Amino acid sequence: MSLRHGALAPIAALVLLVALAPARARAQAPVTNQNLFDTIPFLPDVYAQRMAEFEKQPVVPGRVIFLGNSITQGGDWPALTGDATALNRGIGGDITYGVLRRLDEVIRRKPSKLFILIGINDIGKDIPDAVIADNYRKIIQRVQAGSPTTRIFVQSVLPVNPQYPHFPQHYDKQDHVRNLNRLLRVVAASTRTRFVDLYPLFLDAHGRMDARDTVDGLHLNERGYHIWVDYLRKMGYL
Repeated sequence: MSLRHGALAPIAALVLLVALAPARARAQAPVTNQNLFDTIPFLPDVYAQRMAEFEKQPVVPGRVIFLGNSITQGGDWPALTGDATALNRGIGGDITYGVLRRLDEVIRRKPSKLFILIGINDIGKDIPDAVIADNYRKIIQRVQAGSPTTRIFVQSVLPVNPQYPHFPQHYDKQDHVRNLNRLLRVVAASTRTRFVDLYPLFLDAHGRMDARDTVDGLHLNERGYHIWVDYLRKMGYL
């Protein structure tokens, strides 16, 4: 009888160890406050459609390119800038990860100037500010490596106005917008690119996107686009 109990003891111990393994694994798991976040653009169908359009256009070096999300897409850049060859590389719903995936199409064109405005959708997806800024750094470094003569302009993320109901995932993120802009200024300085601070141009007295410049609290109207381009001209960037 003692032999039987002695033979079963290791098996019982193994069963107990297996049963306790999940609890022990949970107890030993590293503690972190970092949430997982989505790296897919808000509008993947629009992304695919726009990319197909871009690929059909002939590759001509030396053009001015505006790169970003729907705020960039909404601008008629040839008309706004007076440069009929200016290219619009805005895609509605895009984020910095989307720009990184499609950046080769921009680099192949060897633009003379590249104006980047991206990030509000990243913020809407709760991607950490430091991650967005690091993606900007990657974007800049890839352009500098693939098209070293391109002048790169890092444009600040614009304010939003929570008085409008259309984009609630963006409207409680003003602190993130301001913090990201501080980080982007540092990224621009460290990569020797130009930081363009558009943010204060669109603020009202309450620190929100001025209602006169927006159609929905997030996107610009015609007045807003003219303010943007007029500032680029004033600073000698266009």
